[in-house]
Amino acid sequence: MAIIIHPEGKVFLNNYYLGMQQRIQYLLYISLILLSCNQKAVVSSPLKYVVSDAPEWSKLFIREEGWFGGDGIFAIPMDRDTSRQLIIFSDTMLGKIKNGVLQKGYHMVNNSVAFLEGKKPDMDKITFPIPQDSANNDQSIFPVKLAEAEAGEYFWLGDGYYNSNTGDIHIFAYRVIDRPDSPDKFKFEILGGVVITIPSGSAFPFEDQHQTELPFFENDHGWITSFGAGILEDPNDGYIYIYGIRDPNKQVLVARVMPNDFQEYDTWRFWNGNDWVNDFKLAVAVADSASNELSVTRNEGKYLLIFQESGIYPTVGMRMADTPVGPFGDKISLWDCSEALQEKEFFTYNAKAHPTLSSPGQLIVSYNVNSFDFWNQIGDYPHLYRPRFFKLIFE
Repeated sequence: MAIIIHPEGKVFLNNYYLGMQQRIQYLLYISLILLSCNQKAVVSSPLKYVVSDAPEWSKLFIREEGWFGGDGIFAIPMDRDTSRQLIIFSDTMLGKIKNGVLQKGYHMVNNSVAFLEGKKPDMDKITFPIPQDSANNDQSIFPVKLAEAEAGEYFWLGDGYYNSNTGDIHIFAYRVIDRPDSPDKFKFEILGGVVITIPSGSAFPFEDQHQTELPFFENDHGWITSFGAGILEDPNDGYIYIYGIRDPNKQVLVARVMPNDFQEYDTWRFWNGNDWVNDFKLAVAVADSASNELSVTRNEGKYLLIFQESGIYPTVGMRMADTPVGPFGDKISLWDCSEALQEKEFFTYNAKAHPTLSSPGQLIVSYNVNSFDFWNQIGDYPHLYRPRFFKLIFE
């Protein structure tokens, strides 16, 4: 999910650029709040693992033409045996890089996809198709189609999952609109949550996708509650666990539902610390100082919550629990992202694991890189805006 931590562009909508400095100010404000929160002490992990760079995955997203950058990466299987992966991105850069120089005409769309055949980082097995309109202009793969939507709305994407019972893919999304004339300090607004459904058998560009409002969203003067930051399909009990975030302290919330009831929203339940209740506003935090995109993965009986520490801190963190709702233990710092911070304006965010891309005994993890001065620096660093990867290797 790209909520809050997206410096936006000025390519298709002029008011994108007008809102950039406001978003950066918001980021700095949020990061100061988070870094002032008390953090638990780091303790040793009961799991045995080593952490290693994954250059084979990072190189997969170093591209010279068409898609050359995007954030919000989630990998979703498209079939039962996970032999084909749908990889989704939020804000996406398109253009051409020649001899290391970004050519004129580069531009941004708000979301895109890639298709990966298999689970290995093979450049010959991944494609990045981009839909176009009748005038051959690049378009977002998931435009806002809601009847009640305002002109100018766009989607930032959250996590998604493949329902093996129906063959449908469900993707969480967040309705965003820029408000350049707003008297508020921050010139954009998050309007609500949506579930985008790609029906079984649908082919790119998914013209038969349908979008439904997710009723579990609240924006109370900047205190935002949303769901879709991460999804766990737990084989232990059969439930789908949907993790949410309550800003500004990046508190992690939990909902659950059975797969066949996923779009029956009255069957969703929310963890209140003692029991599962039907009011999402009663959900309690199971962790804090996380990030707007994260993952929870079951490994050797433990549930691993992986996230960017305090939203944009240059460290990927992990907490462990015995259940999907915790209690989650002390923070373990997994990876120092400082190597990616080539300029003082660069920042890292939205780390998460990708179990469907991972080989047995390993867990692939990505994080995003961006700049507070994006449009003035992307020309000098055309490969800035792409995911980086490392992996946990379990012993």
